[in-house]
Amino acid sequence: MIETIRWDGECLWILDQTKLPFQVVYRKCTDVLSTADSIRSMQVRGAPAIGVTAAFGMVLAARTAIEQKKEIVASLKNAADLLIGTRPTAVNLAWAVKTMLTVVENKIEDVLAQLENKALEIYDADIQSCKRIGKYGSSLLPANATVLTHCNAGALATAGYGTALGVIRSAVEEGKHIRVFVDETRPFLQGARLTAWELSQENIETILIADNMAAYFMSRNEIDAVVVGADRIAANGDTANKIGTYSVALAAKTHGIPFYVAAPWTTVDLGISSGEYIPIEERSPEEISHLQGIPIAAPGVKIRNPAFDVTPAEYITAIITDFGIAEYPYNKSLKKINDLIETELKKRCR
Repeated sequence: MIETIRWDGECLWILDQTKLPFQVVYRKCTDVLSTADSIRSMQVRGAPAIGVTAAFGMVLAARTAIEQKKEIVASLKNAADLLIGTRPTAVNLAWAVKTMLTVVENKIEDVLAQLENKALEIYDADIQSCKRIGKYGSSLLPANATVLTHCNAGALATAGYGTALGVIRSAVEEGKHIRVFVDETRPFLQGARLTAWELSQENIETILIADNMAAYFMSRNEIDAVVVGADRIAANGDTANKIGTYSVALAAKTHGIPFYVAAPWTTVDLGISSGEYIPIEERSPEEISHLQGIPIAAPGVKIRNPAFDVTPAEYITAIITDFGIAEYPYNKSLKKINDLIETELKKRCR
């Protein structure tokens, strides 16, 4: 399995995804500043992966505070603000950072060791949650299916295994014949650079297409299902994902093709009622005006570059989580899953 993130007990090693598919290079992060930069620059990306990365960033921040004899709680709160500000749309990032903060707020002795253990726990839990998502999602795919995916929601976007690609991996492991249409995912080309590379590493049949070709292939009955990841899911099921996802959902709805969202429960934000309240990150205009550093647009033209769009709940056939599958209306089905999770947690605490 592709190793996106590696913790060696002293430093965090990040697979630099800006170099893929031509180079496999790991960046060494020794403090919270370099960790934050790796997230902001998209060397590491994908909601679950940046959450795990941020957790280890908090460990590095604590170590720096201890070495410099600074007040640890204040230092970690500053680190938390820095990390959360790097990518505001993905709720996993804020969740992981706030989870790490609870360790120091509880005044546990040997804080550094406890923080490291918590980060490792988040890392391991992410891989296991992806495998559960894969198993749930595989049940929705027929024995022979062509699946379209957008952006990268694979092992590269998580601590390992993947969400949307985890569904595909699980189906293949069960003996199903799955081929995958991969949207290139402009402007950052996560599909062309990352998903196509990742699937080819496992010899899963892959067909790369330009983003504006998806509806065409749907109209020719060449797509059986769509499976995508998510960066934040509102209480009503509205889902933020990489820009272009909404267009795919509209086309799938028109052609009667099931559109599935696969994400860990940590991506569900029951604190917001709808997608209207999901913050949408706007990124550098150069991601559109340049390709690999080479200008491709008219000089001086105005550019908008939202990194995400929001797919309304009514266009989503099902949301596949690590605790089960939710169906429309999501304000009821997501709440039901949440109630089951809370009941189980209460049992464990008794």
